[in-house]
Amino acid sequence: MKAIINGQIHQGDQLAQGQTLLFDEHILGLVDHAPEGAELIDAQGGIVAAGFIDVHCHGFGGREAGDTGADELVDMSRALVRHGVTAWLPTVSCLKWERYASCFAEIGEAKRQTLARGFAGARILGAHAEGPFLNTQKAGAQNPEHILVPDWARAEGVLTNVRLMTVAPEGKGAEELIRHLTAAGVTVSIGHTNANYAQAQAGIEVGATHATHTFNAMPSLLHRQPGALGALLNDPRVYCEIIADGFHVHPSLIALASRLKGDRLVLITDSIRFSGLPDGEYTIADQTVTVHGIECRLPDGTIAGSTLTMDRAVRNAHELGGLTLSQALAAASENAAASIGEVGRGALRPGFAADIAVFTPDMQPSMTFVGGTEVWRA
Repeated sequence: MKAIINGQIHQGDQLAQGQTLLFDEHILGLVDHAPEGAELIDAQGGIVAAGFIDVHCHGFGGREAGDTGADELVDMSRALVRHGVTAWLPTVSCLKWERYASCFAEIGEAKRQTLARGFAGARILGAHAEGPFLNTQKAGAQNPEHILVPDWARAEGVLTNVRLMTVAPEGKGAEELIRHLTAAGVTVSIGHTNANYAQAQAGIEVGATHATHTFNAMPSLLHRQPGALGALLNDPRVYCEIIADGFHVHPSLIALASRLKGDRLVLITDSIRFSGLPDGEYTIADQTVTVHGIECRLPDGTIAGSTLTMDRAVRNAHELGGLTLSQALAAASENAAASIGEVGRGALRPGFAADIAVFTPDMQPSMTFVGGTEVWRA
């Protein structure tokens, strides 16, 4: 048995003071004092929270989920724990159709390795397929040549290991696709869309419960034409991703989304392979991307993902977006887990996996535990 002492422990809408978190492979609960014989871990007055779950992460440290094998995905899992991430969905941009099967197979193999007992890194919970059934008018940094018309018969054959799929609901055949995906256990996310309000609402009615990088790659909100954004923000069934880097979405809209969505707000990174690398010019998916600080852009100025990390997303949501620290922590963990139907992760509740992130009082990562095992320490 292990016991984290001297920490501010995230519980619901508060940070519990003066208590001890007990765990082995799973969370055992909070007590006033550590029992005799427990292994003591001193949080030194810092924040103790459930590990972060990034449901939209393309790459990190020079590696990209859609362009790498299982071994490199496993290496990414080992690296992400430095930022408090204990589980994630490798996110695949639009590819040539014939590449999807092998890509998802590699993610499946990496998932198998990272879910093994004792693995010292973040768990891979499946793939996020950000395409190919998108709207070319809202392709963003996606390669429009690889965007396809919604087609369940085509999709069905490659769904193994897919946990989340982004779909533009206005495409012909999209509603049928969403129904079948939902029935197959895949969470459907609305994104890269030019849908009007009615089309987005129709997608929600047939099963979509998630929104891909809300505000980005969708029409702006207009008072007579609320569009997809109006439907996604207004419907309580929908979880809304937000890239809280201070660039993709204005801080005031992070605050607005939090007030509208509550526990349906999900912090993501949408990070690409250049996250963790120096500024410069890089190539991804046959396109040139220039990285300068928090900005990643194609030659025409189009935003091309981010270099955000989950710990920075939480700090930004709190410091720039005005969320309480408890709200920001939940948006990166419990809300994210719920958004993909992940049961037993994302909170420091008895019986949940002991996936724990410890931070300094100013929210800098200091320790990460996965399945009760320490996998990283600053």
